[in-house]
Amino acid sequence: MWRNLKKFSKEEIDKFIELLDFSKVEGGLVPVITQDYQTNEVLMMAFANEEAVRDSLKTGIACYYSRSRNKLWKKGEESGHVQEIQKIFVDCYADTLLLKVKQKVAACHTGHYSCFHREFDDGSLKTRGEIVFNPDDIYKK
Repeated sequence: MWRNLKKFSKEEIDKFIELLDFSKVEGGLVPVITQDYQTNEVLMMAFANEEAVRDSLKTGIACYYSRSRNKLWKKGEESGHVQEIQKIFVDCYADTLLLKVKQKVAACHTGHYSCFHREFDDGSLKTRGEIVFNPDDIYKK
């Protein structure tokens, strides 16, 4: 059985927020690196504002801030490919988060498990890894 990150109390969330430095990225954001908690494969990189971090801690499901849509983005809200947070790490400057997650299906909207599925090799980008779902089945244009 997978262990979800415990749900934190409001007081614990407030203390965690006080530890973070949201001043380094325009808009009061912190970068968030997301890894598969079993394999350590990097799945994606996104940003979170204070509200997204609070939501992630409250629910145990990864929530980010979409800069292109200017709104909170709960990972999997369209696809159902949620990220259950297992552990949270903070870097030495307290301005970047690392989430270790149980990824349901895949993290990348292209259908790959990881957004980092292209490797620069021999002067060009080479696609690595299999497509695990058809994006056309989920994301309607």
